[in-house]
Amino acid sequence: MLTAGAAVLALLAVPGGATARVADPAARAVAGVRASAVESHLAALARIASAHGDTRAAGTPGYAAARDYLVTQLRAAGYRPVVQEFDFPYFQEEGTAELSRLSPTPHTYLPSVAGADKLGDFATMTFSGSGDVSGPVRAVDAGAPAKGKASTSGCEAADFAGFPRGAVALLRRGTCTFAVKAANAQAAGAAAAVIFNDGGEGRTDTLSGTVGKPGEVAIPVLGASHAVGEELARAGTTVRVTTRTTSETRQTWNVIADTRRGDPRRVVMVGAHFDSVPEGPGINDNASGAAALLELAKYAYRVPVPNRLRFAWWGAEELGLLGSEHYVAALSARERAAVRLYLNHDMIASPNHVYGIYDGDDSDRTGEGPGPEGSARIEKAYEGYFKAIGVPTQGTDFTGRSDYGPFIARGIPAGGLFTGAEGDKTEAEALRFGGTAGKPYDPCYHRACDTLANLNRRALRVNLGAMAHAAFTFAYTPLLPTPEPPKATPTSTAP
Repeated sequence: MLTAGAAVLALLAVPGGATARVADPAARAVAGVRASAVESHLAALARIASAHGDTRAAGTPGYAAARDYLVTQLRAAGYRPVVQEFDFPYFQEEGTAELSRLSPTPHTYLPSVAGADKLGDFATMTFSGSGDVSGPVRAVDAGAPAKGKASTSGCEAADFAGFPRGAVALLRRGTCTFAVKAANAQAAGAAAAVIFNDGGEGRTDTLSGTVGKPGEVAIPVLGASHAVGEELARAGTTVRVTTRTTSETRQTWNVIADTRRGDPRRVVMVGAHFDSVPEGPGINDNASGAAALLELAKYAYRVPVPNRLRFAWWGAEELGLLGSEHYVAALSARERAAVRLYLNHDMIASPNHVYGIYDGDDSDRTGEGPGPEGSARIEKAYEGYFKAIGVPTQGTDFTGRSDYGPFIARGIPAGGLFTGAEGDKTEAEALRFGGTAGKPYDPCYHRACDTLANLNRRALRVNLGAMAHAAFTFAYTPLLPTPEPPKATPTSTAP
């Protein structure tokens, strides 16, 4: 925590501005990190995305180029970064999917578009095959099930008895996974499959989902709303289905860098995900956290910390925390015990921001429970900094949507910062933090407009200081948390 003298410095210090000599190492770090350097890294990442189709998504040339930039910067600072490669399932729509009814009455349905405010009539299922096919629609046990029962449409090969080869299978959401339905349809000779929502309470909108892994399904597979499914089920309907997809296994990377000093049995880990979504350059989400982390790492290399600082830039977070999950799963029991805590920084400069700190002790009593023992200490370390500089904060729930998730699941204390994503700012938040109530924290979340123009510079500077304060508070403390035994990691196969 800040000492009284250091708090005075912090009050005056926009990161990179103050140069006064003080005893507190956390306050020195706040003064030593440079917001101007973070801005330079952000500009470089924006240029990289622009040169590679406006994206830094995992598995793309843009991400590989961003990795090379990061590694070059770390080596120039003195680090010997580890580039940790791992395979992941890659999927990308290369063109807008099409679904049109050819008969009895021609009609063109509207596709769902990533980042749009409203769902369309249908969406391409993840790992769908490519194709441009036309044929009659054949409903497969797709009628409404008995009251209180779920549909088994397409869940058994026997459901497709007599299915005409080349027809388009129409399937209702139900008891088995979309992958099982699609695989059975393909095996029966379907040219494509449309899976529609079952019409139960809260289950009428357009479906989105996955049909397994790359290469398992070669035919086009769409998810549709309940209303579209009911229309397509009418006798005599023929349709055209077009998808243009890439579905394959690709490689991507985490980048890990340790300070040269510090006890390797006492590791304070600090991270941010490095990939964007395919739809945009991802400057707030999450070049903001990644660039701030790079500047913090460059400063930390020169400092003789007693506890080892480890910096991590995660790949494929946007695909389900794949990079951090790969890293944590590969740790031996001894290596896991050495990682005493994890600090996560995801979207730290949202335009309509709040200052959110992960609720380590569950004092807000909302959503998920507390983090592992020690997470409350992390929350209080961040709170101490914000209190010292007179900036209000609020708790944000451990929802599992960012890279702290795999650490918490293994009993490692975690915390961090978050300024908001697609949700709307409340009236109370607008009074507390400024900005506009009723509008998204980040209106360009997962969209092409997440560019350099989509950043709140003040939030970036304030959170850079908070990152430095928390990292160096724990880099110097002799009393670090001890990880708990890992929890079981549940997996969901719900359709």
